[in-house]
Amino acid sequence: MSDRALLVIVLAAGLGTRMKSQTPKVLHKIAGRTMLEHVLHSASESVAANAKVPAKFCVVTAPNANDTEVAARRVYPAVKIFTQEERLGTAHAVLAAREAIAGFSGDVMVLYGDTPLIEPATLSRLRDELEKGYFLAVLGFHSSNPTGYGRLITNSQGELLEIVEEKEATAEQRAITLCNSGVFCFRSERLLEVLDQIGNDNAKGEYYLTDAVKIAREKALSATVVECDEQEVLGVNSRQELAVAEQIMQTRLRQKAMAGGVTLLSPETVYLSADTQIGRDVLIEPNVIIGPGVKIGDNVIIRGFSHLENAVLHDDVQIGPFARLRPGTELRQGVKVGNFVEIKNAEVCEGAKISHLSYIGDAHVGAEANIGAGTITCNYDGFNKHPTEIGAGAFIGSNSALVAPVTIGEGAYIGSGSVITKDVPPAALSLTRTPQIDRPGWADKFRAIHKAGHDRKKA
Repeated sequence: MSDRALLVIVLAAGLGTRMKSQTPKVLHKIAGRTMLEHVLHSASESVAANAKVPAKFCVVTAPNANDTEVAARRVYPAVKIFTQEERLGTAHAVLAAREAIAGFSGDVMVLYGDTPLIEPATLSRLRDELEKGYFLAVLGFHSSNPTGYGRLITNSQGELLEIVEEKEATAEQRAITLCNSGVFCFRSERLLEVLDQIGNDNAKGEYYLTDAVKIAREKALSATVVECDEQEVLGVNSRQELAVAEQIMQTRLRQKAMAGGVTLLSPETVYLSADTQIGRDVLIEPNVIIGPGVKIGDNVIIRGFSHLENAVLHDDVQIGPFARLRPGTELRQGVKVGNFVEIKNAEVCEGAKISHLSYIGDAHVGAEANIGAGTITCNYDGFNKHPTEIGAGAFIGSNSALVAPVTIGEGAYIGSGSVITKDVPPAALSLTRTPQIDRPGWADKFRAIHKAGHDRKKA
């Protein structure tokens, strides 16, 4: 573990014009989490696993990027935000955080808000190279199609000599498959000295961080390369690349779930979120979507075509098929939720059953209660939401409407087809049916009248 402090600078000022979106590029989501948050989480996990000293985090944004700041603070509330007023290249972006670099002693890692697939272990390996005395380490990858990437030029000892952009490379250099990811880690000593000497004498008139390698070598400061898989440093610049990144992330999450004791009958059809927590001996059938904020206990069964978001499922719960759990749902141990049931902001206690075709919102359902088919809690009056309390062991007959605010006492019985507008005492029977009226022969007379009219129209 490293004893040196770490400053993480995430560059997140790009507009992402190819995304064709008003949303900043780094705020597009993969597995329910923004790309920026993925990067910050990876860096945080790397530090937690391999450093004795907490890291400091900075994010360089475009002007007026309030949403980007909010996303960054969700991961690291103490993050410092710096603004790159003009987009004049990667070195210029890093120097936007000059205030954080100046006076800092330790390692400085430069990441990008649009490369969300970097693994924490890879970042740890990158930083480990500085422990060997290198001034800087660059994350590189081999590509079967390196066109468009800068090439990493190394010597026989594996030291990095320079980074050459493709348009400036010789034919021999373009044949090199070791490519630059743009991710750097520096020792802070003399970093500003190196950055301040980077010029903009190039076709775009921009200040490129890649020039730091050549300048460092001229100052007798050593550089090296750490290799990773090309997928890890995929930069997302378009909707197509966003879809590719999503699939890579989903594959990782599915493999992690299955390795942890989860059975996925059709893995490619199950979509997880980056923060999904799943216990052991869980069965997930095909075509299930698990959104952010979901926690699943042991021995849970989630049947096909169910959708979950910000919900907690305790041990031995069964839901679906075609169940929808909306934010604020908590299903206690042994709860059974059947097909075409929607639950929102409700706690369903141990052993309760909501088997079919029901809506339960803003409610508390007691242990062992039974909610019949077609039951709804009428929780919204057009202006405010109101709670429904269903006591333990209560039985709600099919096709009942519980008009909130209302309390159904423990062990109470609601007759099928009732509209309940007043509290029901414990162990009471409550029903609101009108008397049934039978009219003998009415159906035959009704059909005869309509048939005669139909025949006249045809004539």
